[in-house]
Amino acid sequence: MNGGINPGCRHWAERDTMGISGGRRPTGTIKMESNRKPASSPVFAGRLAAAVLVMAAAGPCRAQTSLQNQPRIGYQAAPDADQNKTLLLKDFNPVSMLHVPVHAVDQAKFYVIDVHNHVNDAARIGEHLPPERVLEVMNKTNVKMIVILTGMWGDRLQAVMDEMVKSYPGRFMVFTQLDWSKVDDPDFGAEMVALLRDSVSRGARGLKFLKDLGLGVRDRAGKLLAIDDPRLDVVWEECGRLGLPVFIHTGDPEAFFLPVDATNERYEELIEHPDWSFYGRDYSGFRALLEARNRVFARHPRTTFVSLHMGWPENLDWVSSMLDQYPNVMVEFGAREAELGRQPRRTRELFLKYQDRVMFGTDNEVTEAMYRNHFRWLETADEYFDYWGAPGQGRFKISGLALPDDVLEKLYHKNAEHLFSQFHPSSGSASNKGAP
Repeated sequence: MNGGINPGCRHWAERDTMGISGGRRPTGTIKMESNRKPASSPVFAGRLAAAVLVMAAAGPCRAQTSLQNQPRIGYQAAPDADQNKTLLLKDFNPVSMLHVPVHAVDQAKFYVIDVHNHVNDAARIGEHLPPERVLEVMNKTNVKMIVILTGMWGDRLQAVMDEMVKSYPGRFMVFTQLDWSKVDDPDFGAEMVALLRDSVSRGARGLKFLKDLGLGVRDRAGKLLAIDDPRLDVVWEECGRLGLPVFIHTGDPEAFFLPVDATNERYEELIEHPDWSFYGRDYSGFRALLEARNRVFARHPRTTFVSLHMGWPENLDWVSSMLDQYPNVMVEFGAREAELGRQPRRTRELFLKYQDRVMFGTDNEVTEAMYRNHFRWLETADEYFDYWGAPGQGRFKISGLALPDDVLEKLYHKNAEHLFSQFHPSSGSASNKGAP
């Protein structure tokens, strides 16, 4: 049809304007004459029948005309499409239409040691929580122990030990850190060894390095302290002698070292945290930082290092090569559920191959929902769901790994227990005050 009235509709429109005897009438009306009985008049009966036919035909014709006025289904973009794309990215929160299985995991299948957290730490990286609330979350989710990595040193370390370790034996472990304010001291290395020994005497069970080593720590002249600076060698060696693991965070997501533009998958995150961008200026390149750290691994084979955040989670072939080359290195996946969960097959392959060297870590606020999201990722085969904190680390979904029980148990607690069992303070060190 070409948008006009079809012949049938035109015929009935014309009949609608005519009287039965040929005289014109107002459309759709029938005049009744008062001196006749409608029920017995043949003329009236004919006119009534004609009116019924007119109205019956008019309905479909009006509907047809209405449909012809509706927009047609086309295959070209609307001419004003770009002008109508006004929704801000921060307000875009689509709901998936996939109908896929959802399995809630309220408690971990095996008890958990979270080796990467900062709850109630000395550096106050996160909001301080009542210890009773932290224990409540742990008990509800089957988390046996949390390792608080940023314990600092001296009195501040002691405060964390008193609040979290002494009050709740067996539930928390605390690491110490180095005092970078002394980096220009002539005896910096020896001073840090003394600090380390004092921290161990207070109950610290590991040494933690934030990403500021290589990206933030500078000497008096403003030069960045290199990760493999020789002044730190005595510290690495002392950790090996004590059986004290070194947890080291080097670099950051690869996208943080690239231009913050429309091609950066962490664009929103870097706009929100511009200080997390390490593109340009005098920073070493991303790969150069990792290579400097690997030189430390090679120089100190008797020291056990844990490459935090997997080392380079966007490149698991590189992680595999690191683990093959340095048998004194382990990994954990704190705050990298997003990176690993979007490549589930490759991640599962790596976790199975290096099942004795991967540990459970979160690097997130302590809540029931946070832990349950991680358990779902590790234990189920669910597909296409939000990582914890989405879309903060990028607009992608993750899928579950469905790890076998023996591997799951190693990741959840056995590997961490083996690591921490290597601690052996020397007989000459001070008493282990506050040790768990």
